[in-house]
Amino acid sequence: MPQTQHAPRVIDPEALAAQIRALPGTGRQLIAFAGPPGAGKSTLAEDLVARLGPEAAVVPMDGFHLDNVLLDARGLRPRKGAPQTFDAAGISHAIRRLRGEDHVILPAFDRTLDKAIAGVVEIGPAQRLCLVEGNYLLSTDGPWAGLAPLFDLRVALDVPMDVLESRLVQRWLDHGMDPDAARARAEGNDLPNARFVRETMGPVDLVYAPPVTG
Repeated sequence: MPQTQHAPRVIDPEALAAQIRALPGTGRQLIAFAGPPGAGKSTLAEDLVARLGPEAAVVPMDGFHLDNVLLDARGLRPRKGAPQTFDAAGISHAIRRLRGEDHVILPAFDRTLDKAIAGVVEIGPAQRLCLVEGNYLLSTDGPWAGLAPLFDLRVALDVPMDVLESRLVQRWLDHGMDPDAARARAEGNDLPNARFVRETMGPVDLVYAPPVTG
């Protein structure tokens, strides 16, 4: 992640929570958590919400996956999770709504059903801290390039590629694939997406780099 090499590094979730609590200004604060698939964005965001209390909420980017019907029509189902399989304009609009509106209803992704579900996430006036997590939120490529300035704090997750590879293969094993199929799925889609995230990551304010064991 060349754009992150000079950003301060944080390895303790409580220290990261303290940074979020100390954000200046009033009104709603938007915090971006960006990183490759398998980096632990969702897990970190949920951990931080537990630490920050009811004024914090997770906003998942995965709710803006294109539906499989559209992906099939475009020949993109095998690349689900790649940049072109998201509604980037919809994500941008939602983030701007979070900035300017007290009450926002958003979609989320159901992994069991393998589809986005509308109207699942509710952000109200009490949610002063919105932890927005997704692969491409801080990418400098194409339609993603305008998102970074919308955030009050930009956090990149940095996990070694060999650890990501192990996690991503295991993810497909856990879905019932045999080892060869799981590795082919990870190498054909997930790992290229991970490299894209790392190569196009723009400047960030913090790097979260926890100790990893796999």
